[in-house]
Amino acid sequence: MRPDVHPIDDIQAALDGAGDQLPESDIPPHTPLLEVRGLGKRYGGVVALQGISATVNSGEVTCVLGDNGAGKSTLIKILSGVVSFDQGQYFVAGKRVKFSSPRQALDRGIATVFQDLAIVPLMSIWRNFFLGSEPTRGVWPLRRLDVEQAQDITVAELARFGLDVQDPHQPVGTLSGGERQCVAIARAVYFGARVLILDEPTASLGVKQAGMVLRHVVQARERGLGVIFITHNPRHAYPVGDRFILLNHGAMVANVTREDIDLDDLTQLMSGGADLDELAHEVEDPPHR
Repeated sequence: MRPDVHPIDDIQAALDGAGDQLPESDIPPHTPLLEVRGLGKRYGGVVALQGISATVNSGEVTCVLGDNGAGKSTLIKILSGVVSFDQGQYFVAGKRVKFSSPRQALDRGIATVFQDLAIVPLMSIWRNFFLGSEPTRGVWPLRRLDVEQAQDITVAELARFGLDVQDPHQPVGTLSGGERQCVAIARAVYFGARVLILDEPTASLGVKQAGMVLRHVVQARERGLGVIFITHNPRHAYPVGDRFILLNHGAMVANVTREDIDLDDLTQLMSGGADLDELAHEVEDPPHR
């Protein structure tokens, strides 16, 4: 495929039938779902992250871009409660927090879909959808798993994201990469996520499957979630992003809205800009020995 070909034909088509809005929350008006101010993290003498300030609002996609080692993984781990931060402030729905576990982040509506998706390939789709939170019926000591309800919920929730599941008993490992991403995203939304963090969801996917995932991102946004889309690919970020944050060596080098930048400029910032121009000049006109 040529590098100038867009990964999806028309991402705006994904807006059609994107699903209902989430119920009204108790978050005060104009309050960001998530905000960080001057966030920093050190590992010994190594500065992994410094001076990161950003907000995530309902119904917006914030794309965090950067190459390997830029600080994306550290930021994800802080936001999702895997590691704590050393400097700065972290607010969720206007309240200051400092998570000590992923469970605390989940309880505050911060759900993260990591690259491994936390799915079990040989288990069924509906089992993977619930993974320990299965509905039950009856009373103790006769309480038992409500398989029929679990299957019905799974099929209905996946259908909201455009995935038509004929057999919820089908092993999730038989789904495509984009369809597995759909299961993980729909699961997070069903269990109450207000902020959805996606860790490189299109990194290992082909063009068609990446387009499918981008449509799921749009659908999550249209349902009122704040989405943090971590990626190193500006061509995947730009069609869906409302705001773009660029990281380099743990520092934030840009924080711009879609209105402030076009795809070419975003790609130039992401790829190093002047450094690439200098390299191209050296290749075209090598120094004489």
